[in-house]
Amino acid sequence: MTNFNNIVPSLLVVFAQFTFAATHLDYAPYFFDNGPNSNSGNLALFSLSEDTPVGTQIYILNGTDPEGQPVTYGLTFEPGSKELFRVDPKSGTVTLIEELDREVQDEIEVFVSITDGRNKVTEKVQVFVMDVNDEKPQFQNLPAILDVRESTRPGSSVYKVEAIDKDTGSGGSLTYYLQSSDANGKFGIDRHSGVLRIKQGETLDFEKSTTHFVTVVAKDGGGNYKGKYQVLSSSSTLTINVVDTQDTPPIFVGSPYFGYVYEVSSPGSEIFTVFAKDGDFGNPNPIHYSIDSGADAVFSINKTSGCISLRAYPAHLRKEMFHIKVKASEVGPDGELMDYAITTVTIRVVDLNNHPPTFYGENGPQNMFELTMYEHPPEGEILRGLKISVNDSDQGANAKFNLRLVGPGRILRVVPQTVLNEAQVTILVEDSSAIDYEKSQFLTFKLLAVEIDTPERFSATADIVIHLLDTNDNAPQFSSEYYIARIPENSPGGSNVVTVTAEDPDSGLWGEVKYSIYGAGSDLFLIQSQSGIIYTQPWASLDAEVKSKYNFYVKAEDREGKYSLAEVFVTILDLNDHPPEFNNNFLETTMIIGAPVKIEAIDEDAEEPNNIIEYSIMKTEPDNIFDINADTGEIVLKSYIKSMDIVQNITNQKECTWSVVIQARDRGSPSFVTTTVVKIDITEATQLNGPFASFLMQSRDNPIQILGMIACVICSMLVATVLISTITFVRNKKSNKILPSRRIIRRRPKHRQWGFKVGGNSGKNFEVKDEPENVENINCNNNVHTHCHLHHHPPPPMYPPPMHPPHMHPPGLPPPLPCFSRPSERQWAGTPVSSSTVVLKPMKRLIQTKENNVNTALVSELKMRLEQKRMASQY
Repeated sequence: MTNFNNIVPSLLVVFAQFTFAATHLDYAPYFFDNGPNSNSGNLALFSLSEDTPVGTQIYILNGTDPEGQPVTYGLTFEPGSKELFRVDPKSGTVTLIEELDREVQDEIEVFVSITDGRNKVTEKVQVFVMDVNDEKPQFQNLPAILDVRESTRPGSSVYKVEAIDKDTGSGGSLTYYLQSSDANGKFGIDRHSGVLRIKQGETLDFEKSTTHFVTVVAKDGGGNYKGKYQVLSSSSTLTINVVDTQDTPPIFVGSPYFGYVYEVSSPGSEIFTVFAKDGDFGNPNPIHYSIDSGADAVFSINKTSGCISLRAYPAHLRKEMFHIKVKASEVGPDGELMDYAITTVTIRVVDLNNHPPTFYGENGPQNMFELTMYEHPPEGEILRGLKISVNDSDQGANAKFNLRLVGPGRILRVVPQTVLNEAQVTILVEDSSAIDYEKSQFLTFKLLAVEIDTPERFSATADIVIHLLDTNDNAPQFSSEYYIARIPENSPGGSNVVTVTAEDPDSGLWGEVKYSIYGAGSDLFLIQSQSGIIYTQPWASLDAEVKSKYNFYVKAEDREGKYSLAEVFVTILDLNDHPPEFNNNFLETTMIIGAPVKIEAIDEDAEEPNNIIEYSIMKTEPDNIFDINADTGEIVLKSYIKSMDIVQNITNQKECTWSVVIQARDRGSPSFVTTTVVKIDITEATQLNGPFASFLMQSRDNPIQILGMIACVICSMLVATVLISTITFVRNKKSNKILPSRRIIRRRPKHRQWGFKVGGNSGKNFEVKDEPENVENINCNNNVHTHCHLHHHPPPPMYPPPMHPPHMHPPGLPPPLPCFSRPSERQWAGTPVSSSTVVLKPMKRLIQTKENNVNTALVSELKMRLEQKRMASQY
């Protein structure tokens, strides 16, 4: 019992604690999982475009607490990671705070948390960055320099362009293009693989073009970026150097070759050296020299230098002259001999150095050579008129000498510069501009030949004199680019204006200059073609008031049409040749006290001071009553005259009218003076009312304005009169209009008497008569008579019978009557006719052509049928 009593309180305590814990149990908050396509939840598997602007609210963290407690949200990143998002703790709104770049980071690990203040739940989620087309293609192997042999076949691939685009999808797919302004380019590229090939039908040619620049464009497939579709591209340049191939044989330089063997020479002596080079200059091959024939085993040649050497003593030589065939072959990359060329080397056996060099002409030794040529020959041209050769009769080293040309500047050049024994001397033009006839009509040079390796240093000298012929290489040049001339107006025709000069440094006929003028301002001027004197046309009348400035071009031309231009400016000087002239509109005027009146004179001279006018009062009666402004011509009363009473006291006349003698003088030299008499009526201002009076007061000094107003009033009245007349005419015309004929037809007689005279058979005739009735003339004209009477007019021409037989008339009706006429037509009368035929008889002209008769008959028949139908409808 005791134990039981102790256990019961313990169980009560445990039960109370369990009850308290059950009532205060707190569960952790949690996120809603709305899936990857939702914009709210726990951010798991959320995807975001990399071009999303910073500051965009991209997501809302959304969760709840089981107990309904308020929750707050948190968002953190791995330590050391860049924080890209920020969350609002209360609302859960996630905002982008840094720019995204999928190419740098395509997945973002984020720790999101939710807490109710006591419990906190943290989840690690991944946010995927979606790609946009924001990366340009990048070339991996461009720019580059590529060597391609010119023998490469068309269609061969020469290079593979590689580029990458970090974007995915269509934005990362690349196509290649060639950007070139040359539509006929030699290269093409595969759009997908980037393989660059030589186009079919195209070949490379080193001799035409050694380098090609190919611009390659890589373009992606396009994609969206910031809401817009864009295609990105990049370009780079591939430099293709064309490598020359061996397709040209060697070329010997300086041929023909001459060498000498002296009597003192020994085996191994160098006789002559030939030189050849590969004709393919871009990538020349080495040259291999060999003797093809003619050496007779006494000469050998160095295979690399081309030096020909003596192998025996001169005394053992059996011939005095040897013609050796030297072969120059190209050495291929593998050492094989390829293309070759052959030249002849002439070797002569000579004795000791006992002969100096000697110059030879066409006729033997010569120390003076002359040539006549035109100036400015092309550079590099050979002076073929100089037939010069040089020879040293010695052999070996004794016959080796240098050639040098001494003269003004570096105008000419001599080839060869080193000679062994004998050579043909060639003179080349080096500076064409210095060979100028206008600078010097002849050129003198010294041609020197000096031995090189002999102690005697024998030499020879020859004079070269070149006489130059002039060419038309210069255009005439004016002494000035423009000429300014001044000539007084009213100068007589043929007056000299200015003399232009131009010089042509060429000689003879080429130096003769011919002058001419042209241009819009040249009509009044002529020029002497030889002297350049410009003068006015004989009929020209220069007037500064009409036109004071002229300009035109003068042309200096030689015999072959080379020319130059200069501009001529001619100013017509104004003379004081017009006196002032008064405007007659101001010679009679009315002056209101307190207001000025103005007179005006015009001087037609063109320039100041000839057209500046000064006004003055010469005479007035009585005197000392008016003042005048010397510049404007305004006349005013003296300041003390302020009313008509003062004026009346000055003059005894009832009418206050003054005759004032006004003088107008210009400021020219000599000065012109014109006087006139101005009548001035003086009156006192009258107070006027109304706008018209105000207008008159404002326009009292401008009568043209008043006349314009009157003209406007008259024009307005004329326009109103024309409008009224037009309306009246139209109304009268409508009232007098002739009414249509059908209205007149309706006013035929209502009662007719039918008189039939029927015989015993159907062949008898009948007669129709109309009872006369007054007919009103509706149109008030003379187209109808006042009364309609039956008249027996002369019978008209007979018409053809109607097309229908008589039995076609409606039964029980009489035949149609011919007497119903329009008031505008002549009256018809019935005459006896056959019972089977009714003929209308209008009064017609008796004389008609056959065609008119037929037409008239047809019209009559039509009228008859209309009457029949009308009668049938009435009965």
